[in-house]
Order: sequence, then structure tokens, then C-alpha cells
Amino acid sequence: MNKTVICPGSFDPVTLGHLDVITRASRMFDHVIVAVLVNSSKTPSFSIDERIELLKETTRALDNIEIVSFNGLLAEYCRQRRVDAIVKGLRAVSDFEYEFQMALTNKKLNPQLETIFLTADSDSMYLSSSMVREVASMGGDISNFVPSCIHNKIVERLNKGINKN
Repeated sequence: MNKTVICPGSFDPVTLGHLDVITRASRMFDHVIVAVLVNSSKTPSFSIDERIELLKETTRALDNIEIVSFNGLLAEYCRQRRVDAIVKGLRAVSDFEYEFQMALTNKKLNPQLETIFLTADSDSMYLSSSMVREVASMGGDISNFVPSCIHNKIVERLNKGINKN
């Protein structure tokens, strides 16, 4: 039986933590949809198209990955795409509280939908896109935080305001 899961997120930008969860999900399931959330209430550093392209470059070696964007309710999108489960990475207890609430809400909206939590790898437990954006915007080294194949693109975008004296 083929199982399809979805890894939703903003991926602004994609980090090694994201890549770890996506890669592990790709080993466990037949088809993994990586869904970039369109959130009109946020001002992202990268456009939807740019985030999709960064994810495609990052996941190029994984043959069972599909990169898409979506807006609206995740539970409804999952119903439309016949997704079996949502896969979410957890870094800390604070992540769990929020993600648990979301899992219960999604289950109410789509009773066939399950949520699977993968704990973050110890090397990326502290890692978040917002932290990457902050470090890069101040000229810090993010080479241990993002996939090397997209490192330069992220640095070019995020540290434009740095005074290079």
C-alpha cells in the first residue's frame, strides 16, 4: 500500500533541520509532499517560488519528493491530495505544545488524517529559519545551518544590509 505524507512549513529559508526531517520521511514513506505555506500575514525573506526552488535544489537526490505551495487549511489540502499523514519535526517541548494543538485541530477537520512527530537530530535541535535569517543578516557564518548547495543564495539575500568595512 502506497503511503503519502506531507511535510508542511514556511521554509524561509530551508535549513539542515528541515532537510533532516524531509530525508527521514522519504525513507519511511512512498511519497512525500513538501508543502510551502502561503501565509499572507507574514513578510517572508524569500518568495514562494524562491523557497520552492531552494527546496528542489536541496532535495534533488530524493526521488520520492514533490515540492508544492498551498494556502488555506492544511487539513483540507491533505483531503484533496489524499495524504495519509502530516510529518512535523520537533526541536523542543515548546514545539510540541504548538504542534500538538495543530495536530488535534487537523484531526477534527479531517478525521482520517494522522500527525507523525519526528524528533530533531541533536545537531539541529536549536536550528530555526528565523535564527538563520538573524545570523545571516548580521554577517554571521550560516554554513553549519543550511545545505551547502543553497548557502550562497541565502547569504546573498540575507546579508545585503551588512556594512563591509
